[in-house]
Amino acid sequence: MKKLIVLPMLGLMLVYGCGKKEEIKKAVEEKFCIDKALKEKITIEKVEKRAVSESINLTGNITYNADHVVQFNSLVEGIITKTTFSLGDYVKKGQVLAEIKSTELNSMQSESRSLQSQIAVAQRQLQATKAMFEDGISSQKDLLQAQSELDVLKSSLQNVQANLAMFSASSERSVFQIKAPTEGFIVDKNISTGMQVTDSSEPLFTISDLKEIWVLVNVYTSNLKNVSENMQVDVTTPAYPGEVFKGKINMLGKVFDADEHVLKARIVMDNRNLKLKPGMTADIIIDKSLGGEQLAAVPAKAVIFDNNRDHILIYKNDCTIESREVNAKIKNNNWLYFDKGVNEGEMVITKNQLLIHERLKN
Repeated sequence: MKKLIVLPMLGLMLVYGCGKKEEIKKAVEEKFCIDKALKEKITIEKVEKRAVSESINLTGNITYNADHVVQFNSLVEGIITKTTFSLGDYVKKGQVLAEIKSTELNSMQSESRSLQSQIAVAQRQLQATKAMFEDGISSQKDLLQAQSELDVLKSSLQNVQANLAMFSASSERSVFQIKAPTEGFIVDKNISTGMQVTDSSEPLFTISDLKEIWVLVNVYTSNLKNVSENMQVDVTTPAYPGEVFKGKINMLGKVFDADEHVLKARIVMDNRNLKLKPGMTADIIIDKSLGGEQLAAVPAKAVIFDNNRDHILIYKNDCTIESREVNAKIKNNNWLYFDKGVNEGEMVITKNQLLIHERLKN
């Protein structure tokens, strides 16, 4: 009876062993490798030693460059009867932006018509004086005086017409037209229909080309020791998640803002792509050196947070990729620094690494 029991058991073990070998063989055959399409989507960076630094995080606001603007002040008094632009609009030079109804226009137009009538009379008087001078009735003095009176009237008319042209007067509509003095974006507007303006009013609008903008940074007392002029900074904004704009602190204020209780620092940034708009909030990151110590550094963007732990993908070749749990000695916004667990010279996947991490888990 015992022999009859043993033989079936041996057969079962042989079947199980063969099955296990097939599973191992299948697992080897199905080993994950990065194909060409996926390889083009990832980024692999070499671990290098870097000077350890910490990140100082500040906040700020984007505004237009006040040194590169054109402001418009009204030269006449009157009532705004029409506006044709809004804050943020792009306008071209010479474009009509508003109209002013002004008593000064009626006065200047009446003066223009009066001078034209006087010139017509003076021209006839000059012709008559010339005729009498040729007949010997009038003296040369009378002729010169008539010519002088005509010249004075013409000069006065030229001045009035120049003023009407400067104020862009429309004789058909009896209004002054306010035209854009340059092209650009309306970054400030203090004008509306029905509003009364004078030559001492604040600027009616401000135009900037926005090719260069300011980032005004709020520096609190606790961070004052960490901020200085000419420091390199990274600027980010919620409008463009993950995108970093490089800049430099060009000016650090000397007096604290009485309302916000902060010192204002200014970053001048190129904005030819017009991505950054006045009014946007911004986050400013400053890297502060910690005494020159150097450690193996991995970009913060390479980290995968999974199951409450940090992981990175160590790349050896397309078919040998290690998902390694790591514990950084020091972290800042851009880098993780390691004194163990990660070695200088190792290769780390820093883009689309989550796709590979999930495949390795499965």
